[in-house]
Amino acid sequence: MSKVYLVPSVLDEQAIETIPAYLIVAVKDCQVIFAENERTTRRFLKSICKEIVIDDYEWFTIHKAEQEQKDHFRQKINEGKNIAIISEAGCPGIADPGQVLIELAQQLNVPVKPLVGPSSILLALMASGMNGQQFEFVGYLPIDMQDRVKAIKELELTSKKKHSTQIFIETPYRNNQLLETLLKTCSANTKICVAAELTGANEYVKTKSVADWKNEKTDFHKKPVIFLLYAQ
Repeated sequence: MSKVYLVPSVLDEQAIETIPAYLIVAVKDCQVIFAENERTTRRFLKSICKEIVIDDYEWFTIHKAEQEQKDHFRQKINEGKNIAIISEAGCPGIADPGQVLIELAQQLNVPVKPLVGPSSILLALMASGMNGQQFEFVGYLPIDMQDRVKAIKELELTSKKKHSTQIFIETPYRNNQLLETLLKTCSANTKICVAAELTGANEYVKTKSVADWKNEKTDFHKKPVIFLLYAQ
């Protein structure tokens, strides 16, 4: 019977030490790779194990897991082949298009093996000092400013009501604008955590009140960032 391995990848290309050795064993047990980005996945696999012969695998790009990819996935399962699903950064299935293929694997009653590796969402939550018992990842906030402000106010209200940590992300070139909007919209005592370049040489994780952030000089332009909010 086929197996589906969920193979985490590095958050920073230099942080190879964050990848456990048993991931290499899992990849070597596969014949097929479904990757969010084939080019970077090839580079990632070569960086963790030079013995891996990249061209020995059948490669498929996940994209948004359209019907064509699901058909290929089903076919390889029917052929009894082991499959690795590898996302662009972090863990497959978490804020990642590979989730649709994992859902299909469950429907086909195929063993799914999640493997340990770095998740920017969990690393940010761990380091934030915010509530790790009750939290929610909400992905991207709306681009339209009016909708964005409304969404931030709703996150703040939910956080205060449920004592929950609200986690979200932004396209890297809009990080500074999002932080600016958070500081203009949220209450002075609401806590904001910015976790940037996790596992990298310039890793940065700071949790401060909105009032304190207003006194900070920051620049997160084009950096991979996770934002967290906790209202008291």
